[in-house]
Amino acid sequence: MSTNILVIFTINTDNLPENFQEIIKYEQEVLSAWKQDGIVEHLFLRPTRNGAVIIFTGIEEAKARTYIESLPLFPFVQSVEYFPLIKQF
Repeated sequence: MSTNILVIFTINTDNLPENFQEIIKYEQEVLSAWKQDGIVEHLFLRPTRNGAVIIFTGIEEAKARTYIESLPLFPFVQSVEYFPLIKQF
């Protein structure tokens, strides 16, 4: 059963590489492509700017994990949580 998956991740902001802004730019390109492909429904940046909330649509949690692990920022992820959601309306 495919569903929506809420993903909350936090990056470790200690010891970020010098090319961090380039990594962010590439990250945005990847997420934009996923949005165009209909895989990502919503993307929210955290107010603390140390992570994001992503809502995947129509995929299983295992697939969402694969996508998250392929993100350019994944090597800097401190924590990631996955929450399957059932859309009501």
